[in-house]
Amino acid sequence: MPGCENTLGVRRLLTFATGLVECLCFAGVVFGWASLVFVLKTEGFFSSLCVNTTEVNATHVLDCSGQDEQFSLVFTVASFMNNFLTLPNGFLFDRFGTTVARLFGIFLYTMGTLMMAFSSSVLSNLLFPALSLLAVGGVLFLMTNMQVGNLFGSRRSTIITLYNGAFDSSSALFLIIKLLHESGISLRDSFLFLSACSAIHLLRTFFLMPRKFIPYPLPDHYTYGITCCKSKTPSAIVAANGDTQETAEDRPTDTDGPAKQEKSFRECVLSRFFMWHLLWLSVMQLRHYLFIGTLNPMLHRLTAGEPSLVSQYINAFAFTQLCGVLCAPWNGLIMDRLKGKPRAEGESEGEADLRASVLSLFLTALQCLLFSICAATPYLQLQYFTFILQVVNRSFLYGGNAAFISVAFPSCHFGKLYGLVMALSAVFSLLQYPFFALVKGPLDGDPLYVNIALTLLSLFAFIHPLSVYLHCRSVASERAKSRAVAAS
Repeated sequence: MPGCENTLGVRRLLTFATGLVECLCFAGVVFGWASLVFVLKTEGFFSSLCVNTTEVNATHVLDCSGQDEQFSLVFTVASFMNNFLTLPNGFLFDRFGTTVARLFGIFLYTMGTLMMAFSSSVLSNLLFPALSLLAVGGVLFLMTNMQVGNLFGSRRSTIITLYNGAFDSSSALFLIIKLLHESGISLRDSFLFLSACSAIHLLRTFFLMPRKFIPYPLPDHYTYGITCCKSKTPSAIVAANGDTQETAEDRPTDTDGPAKQEKSFRECVLSRFFMWHLLWLSVMQLRHYLFIGTLNPMLHRLTAGEPSLVSQYINAFAFTQLCGVLCAPWNGLIMDRLKGKPRAEGESEGEADLRASVLSLFLTALQCLLFSICAATPYLQLQYFTFILQVVNRSFLYGGNAAFISVAFPSCHFGKLYGLVMALSAVFSLLQYPFFALVKGPLDGDPLYVNIALTLLSLFAFIHPLSVYLHCRSVASERAKSRAVAAS
């Protein structure tokens, strides 16, 4: 029916738009930690760790390195939980579907905002569970929204990377809270408002999201959510023996071919692609986490402790985070554009997807190298450019991570593989805390040597695109030989 077709089209656009707003305003707020730390310091959180010390010239100064270290630990724990718990969340999503995963995520997120609202300088340790709950709940928002790309067929990679870019840009929410705090609005009021917004997430869950999954490729007349239109696809197909078979919505997303469908979860995890992809993500993620976690003390060092100048650079960093939603689609557009090129004779859709991912993986590694070099250079004005490179690279990193997993492995394992790679990379990212302690201790606050080590470590990220490129070339060569044999 034309009326129902129009309704479905509007519903899909609303699902896309509201999902973008959800990721942009809520999902990745924890990565705006540098802005929130500035506010928390003014509120006196962990202020008991600041001690009076006497320098060589007999002047008395307030040493707050213990406070900085505790704030760094809060972010380390939250960023670890954000990634590590993506594994059980992925199993939860693959097993029970969208509605259950989103309700669990909304519960965690609301608890986190309420804990932040009622934290204080006396209850500083409440920041540990509060920020962790915000992180875990936020990543569930992202995970359940990425399947919306399946509604848009040829633009699938673009939508996935766009949502990941919105996830990155949501870190600017803490900048808004910082600016509101400077205008006289308390932290409690800001976080109570975020708690009230959970009602919007609930409405999206029931009206604009599927109960189970959005399949790919999308069946004709596919419907989801609460609707008054009847789909031409029956809700259940009763077999001759009386068993009820699942509809497209009740199944995990379809695969592109039988070869991918036959691959077990274990085979995916033990594959060369997964191992190199894990290394690719881990080394670059560690670089970003250490940069965000140490940004405040780094700027404090470069500005000689001038509060107004530190605030200016923190605001500049937070504003650049807003651009993540604009940068991330470039990655998806690159992949979709390369995938859209005419295929070689006999080339499958899966091979075309892999071939299209090579440039994306390489550009992401190159961006990280340039970002790391700039971050390692102790020149204050250069940090504006560092902020730009950081947001572009971070957008490419997480969007490319999700897009590569969706094209390189069977999509019925997407939630589990996405969760596993994030969980394992989280274990690797725990190195940020000993690195931070090394800078604060033996290196006397100078991060130069740690930055150089991380820059060299980021070179390992180039192995992954090279591996995928060699694989694609090998497959193309075998295909050409098979055609030659067949012709002869």
